Amino acid sequence: MPESVSVRCPACRREHVYTAPAYPCACGTPAAPRLDRVAAPVVAGHRSWADDWIGAACAVCGRLNHWPRPEVGCPCGTVLRIPVLETGPDPDPAPARTEPSPDTAPPRRAFQPHAVRTARDAVTATALYLRWLGYGDIRRADQRPVHGIGLAARGLLAQVDPTVRPAAPRDVECLWLTAMTESADCVYFSLAGYTDAARACADSLGVPLFVLDLTGVPQPVNDPADALNADGAPEPGRRARRG
Repeated sequence: MPESVSVRCPACRREHVYTAPAYPCACGTPAAPRLDRVAAPVVAGHRSWADDWIGAACAVCGRLNHWPRPEVGCPCGTVLRIPVLETGPDPDPAPARTEPSPDTAPPRRAFQPHAVRTARDAVTATALYLRWLGYGDIRRADQRPVHGIGLAARGLLAQVDPTVRPAAPRDVECLWLTAMTESADCVYFSLAGYTDAARACADSLGVPLFVLDLTGVPQPVNDPADALNADGAPEPGRRARRG
C-alpha cells in the first residue's frame, strides 16, 4: 500500500499529508517510492533534471526504476521535496514471480497514467508510458529539439511537445533525421495534435504519433503508433520496422 507522511511547511507552518503515488514497473507491478519518515523535507530551490528523479528498485523483479521525486506544493508558494529511501528493494518484498514460457507470458498490466497540468507533467507521463512499453534507461536526450523536450532510451528518441501549436511536418522530419543519425527509432508525443501534413509525413517515414491528453494517457493517431502501443518496445538489438 502507498505510504503517507505528515509534512510541515517551514515557511508558513501549514501541515500537509503526502501520499506516495504508485507507478508501474516494466514487469507490471505497481510500486510507490519508500518515504523516509525520519529525515525532514527540503525546500526545493534550484531545479535540475537529475534532481527531479529518484531511483527505486522494484520489490518483485528487482529492476531499478527512475520515478519523479515526491514533492508537495504549499499554497504559500513553497515546494517541499519529500525524503525517500532510494537504494535497494522493499525490506519485505513479495515473492518473486516465476518466469513464464513465451507461449504463456501474461499480458501487460494496464498503464497507470500521470495527469498532465504542466510541461513537466507531460514529460513525466511520457517517460512512464515509454517504461510501460518496455524501454529502459530513459533520460533527457543529448540534442534538444527546436520545439518541446527530447527523451532518449535504449534504441529510441522521443519528442514531447507540450505547446498549444499542432506539430508540423518539419518537427517530424527533424526528429526522424536525428534518430537516423543515432541509428535509433523515434516517436512523437504532442498535446495539441498534428497538422494533416505532419501526419502524412509521419506515415511516409514510419514515425509513431501520439496525442497526450490531460489524463496522461497517450493516444495513438497513426498505424505505427497503434503497432507500438500493441507490441511494446522491440527486443534488444532489433529496431522497429519502419514504413
